[in-house]
Amino acid sequence: MPVEVETVIVGAGVVGLAIAAELASLGKDVLILERHHTFGTETSSRNSEVIHAGIYYPEGSLRAKLCVEGRERLYAFAEDYKVPFNRCGKLLVATSEAEIEQLAAIEVKAARNGVHDLTPLTAAEAHRLEPDIRCVAATLSPSTGVIDSHLFMAALETRLLDAGGQIAFNSEVVGVKAMTDGEFRLSILSANEVSELSCARLINAAGLSATRVGRMLEPTKSEYVVPGLYPAKGHYFALPARAPFKHLIYPMPTPDALGIHLTLDISGGARFGPDIFWQDDIDYTFVDVDARREIFAKEIKRYWPALPEGALVPAYTGIRPKIYSNGMPPADFAIHGEQQHGIPGFVGLYGIESPGLTSALAIAAYVQRLLN
Repeated sequence: MPVEVETVIVGAGVVGLAIAAELASLGKDVLILERHHTFGTETSSRNSEVIHAGIYYPEGSLRAKLCVEGRERLYAFAEDYKVPFNRCGKLLVATSEAEIEQLAAIEVKAARNGVHDLTPLTAAEAHRLEPDIRCVAATLSPSTGVIDSHLFMAALETRLLDAGGQIAFNSEVVGVKAMTDGEFRLSILSANEVSELSCARLINAAGLSATRVGRMLEPTKSEYVVPGLYPAKGHYFALPARAPFKHLIYPMPTPDALGIHLTLDISGGARFGPDIFWQDDIDYTFVDVDARREIFAKEIKRYWPALPEGALVPAYTGIRPKIYSNGMPPADFAIHGEQQHGIPGFVGLYGIESPGLTSALAIAAYVQRLLN
C-alpha cells in the first residue's frame, strides 16, 4: 500500500517550519503535525530573538557551523520576505581586569569558527559607542542582530504553504512504529480521537517533546540511546521605559549560559536575561520574583550602573530543551540520522537550543542532506 504522506515533521517550532519549508520548496510532499493550536508556542517564542554571530561555540561543532551559516541565510531570508530585523551589533564587555583574558579567548574562538568581523575596543572606545556602559574592555560584534521571531515563523509558514506543504494543528503524535516495509505508522491524537497515518520519512523536531517522541521508536542499533531532556528555565525582565543603548550588551558568559545580557526588540524595547534555573518539568512559572529581580539588578549594574532602582518588570520565561544536566559540559546539537540509530528515513533533533533560531535555515539544509 502506498504511504499517505511522503514526509511528516513533528513540531511546528522555528526548526520544524524551516525544515518543512525547505523540503516543500524542493517538491517534496510534506506535512507538519503540531500539538498546539498554532506554530512556535514553546521555545521558539520564548527567547531573546537574537541573530547570533557564532562566537561562543566549540570549533567544529554543529552549533558553530550551523550558526555561522544560518546567520547569513537568516539575514537574506528576512530581506526577501520582509521580516523585520535590526543588524544592531552587540558589545561583549569585560567589567573587570580579570575578565580581559576571557574576552580575548572568545575572540580567538570566534575567529576559528569563521567569525572575522569582531573589533576589540578599549573602555574609551566602548564608551563612545555606548556612553552609559561601564567596562574595562569590550569587543564589537557587528553581525549580531535581532529579528521578529513570530513574523519569521509566519514567513516560513507562508513559504511552506505556497510550496504545497501542509500543517495540522491540535494534532499530537502519541505513537510511532517503524514498519518492516520501511514506512512509519503514526498514532495522532486530535479532538479526543486517535487516528492513524503512514509516511515514508519522519523528522522529529518536537523541541521539548523530542525525547518523548524519539523514545517511541526502537533503534536498530542496540548501543543507541535517545538523548534525555533536562529542562532549563530562563527568566526575563523588561524595562517600562527605553534603555539608553543602541547595541545589545553581553557580559562574559558562564559555563552553561551567556550571562544576564541586555537585548533590544524590534521596536527598541529593552529586556534582560535569561538566567538559568534547572527544573524537572515544563513549568513556565516565574520563580521568586523579588529575589530574582535583585540578582538581575546586581548583574546588570556591573555594566550599566545607572539602572534605575526598581525598574525591572517581570516579562516572561522560556525553557531550553537541554540534553545535559546541571554541572555537565554543554552538549552540541544532536541531529541523528540512520548512521546514529540505524532507522532509515528517520531524523531526530535533540537539544536544539540557542543558537537554534539563528541556525534554523542551516539546520533545514543539513537535515535535507541527511535524508538524501
